[in-house]
Amino acid sequence: MAFQLPVTIHTGAISSPAGTTIDYPQVAGLPDRGVQQHVNRTILNMVYYLQQAQQKVQTGTHMQMTGHYEIKTNERGILSLLLSNYAYSEHMAHGFTIVKSLTFDVATGKLYNLSDLFKPGSDYVSVLSGQIQAQIKQRELPLLNGFTAIKPNQDYYLADKSIIVYFQLYEITPYYVGFPMFPISIYPLLPIAAPEGPLDTLSADIV
Repeated sequence: MAFQLPVTIHTGAISSPAGTTIDYPQVAGLPDRGVQQHVNRTILNMVYYLQQAQQKVQTGTHMQMTGHYEIKTNERGILSLLLSNYAYSEHMAHGFTIVKSLTFDVATGKLYNLSDLFKPGSDYVSVLSGQIQAQIKQRELPLLNGFTAIKPNQDYYLADKSIIVYFQLYEITPYYVGFPMFPISIYPLLPIAAPEGPLDTLSADIV
């Protein structure tokens, strides 16, 4: 595997006097400008989606909205990032946050859903759900209505040779737990990983 430099990340911003400040990432310097535009448009569309979703919960006055991002993987042609949006308005019991993640092949602009990381027909849902069940028990996490399995395209991002599968506020745990995140090493998953997909790429030795 040929060495690939990380992609350049610039920070864009959306702000308004009404209390909105949102920072978001944009890639720069990709050899294919069409791919670069596609990746940046996909990121910005998700930023707008989060903004619109949060506006629905801001039913009071003195509205505040803050958006941030974190780059989780930026190597070997793979970019995985996390977008967060916090919103509050007066008379809400507390602020509310939504997080969403995106994982790209920066050579082609392909956006990977969780299912795309695995071979077609593989039972990745059961495999990942079993790992999460074990972590829930080990960490003694309180659940709202129990846990049986993840959704086929559950939220996730890639970081440091792991898949981090996560859930939104209230999705499986009480609010005070925050966002339940479950890191799962990619190495035991390689038998069911999509050939030449992100898991294969990240698991390869440095050359």
